[in-house]
Amino acid sequence: MAHKYVYRFNEGDKDMKALLGGKGANLAEMTVIGLPVPPGFTITTEVCIHYADRGEYQDGVEAQVDDALASLEHDTGKRFGDPADPLLLSVRSGARASMPGMMDTVLNLGLNDTTIQGLIAQTDNPRFAYDCYRRFVTMYGDVVMGLKPEGDEGDPFEEQLEAMKRERGATLDTDLTAGDLKELTARFKALVKERTGKDFPDDPKAQLWGAISAVFGSWNNDRAVAYRRLYDIPDTWGTAVNIQTMVYGNTGEESGTGVGFTRNPASGENVFYGEFLVNAQGEDVVAGVRTPRPVAELEGVFPEAYAQLLEVQQTLEHELRDMQDFEFTIERGRLYMLQTRNGKRT
Repeated sequence: MAHKYVYRFNEGDKDMKALLGGKGANLAEMTVIGLPVPPGFTITTEVCIHYADRGEYQDGVEAQVDDALASLEHDTGKRFGDPADPLLLSVRSGARASMPGMMDTVLNLGLNDTTIQGLIAQTDNPRFAYDCYRRFVTMYGDVVMGLKPEGDEGDPFEEQLEAMKRERGATLDTDLTAGDLKELTARFKALVKERTGKDFPDDPKAQLWGAISAVFGSWNNDRAVAYRRLYDIPDTWGTAVNIQTMVYGNTGEESGTGVGFTRNPASGENVFYGEFLVNAQGEDVVAGVRTPRPVAELEGVFPEAYAQLLEVQQTLEHELRDMQDFEFTIERGRLYMLQTRNGKRT
């Protein structure tokens, strides 16, 4: 039997952190105990170590990724790269020990000038679709294509965004129209071409493998190496890569995203604690672009999702036997759990 390098979320559990990383093992555990986790799969830490040593993948890895992707298509009823109803993915790191913010993430993967039309047709929401597209080009351009600030400049994508807001008299990102975001996406792609000499990739499969390799590669970026030295994390552990169906907190006022703790991390009080944003994707909560609201206000905005989160709070602590720090998205009123990890007390 061929060695297994790829595990679907329903094939793992919380005790497989060495192989699936902390995030992958906990996604598997949440899936197995019946929490609402978007379907996905994990490429193991063994692949990371081999890739770091040799710059290539073991025989069988690509075929196993293809099989897991086909399973995702079956589960979701969507096809990767389909111009009518595209499957879109997140690609995230996940080491055995939590290393928050040290490695890389790509969201909304699978978008191009053709699949964006399918997303618009499926959602009847062009502004949402182009908001996803400009975010994808930003993340992929940075993480995979290496478009970083040069010298003393700020983030080049952020500078383009701020310039667009000034041109349009917009205060917030959410003030920009679908047309503005479409134009911004084109400007981002032109910036990638100008600075890297390369065209932004349109082929979803090429996008996927570019992101997988970049996330594995981020195990050895400067900040990740420094973090491992600080916390005595072995280089030989590697990171897993988690590939998951996208869910969206930025479809409009009926959606949102947030972070939560199963209890107050400062006092230990057994109370649901955290913050959220309406009409946002996960990175917005921690990026400081907008001011998050305390999670206690979530009950008045999304009462059904809030009630479900209170149940999740109890389930996570019961199953994982520790305070949990988790991320969630509410897409059109429906709750999804994106990750959980043991929380750090302050």
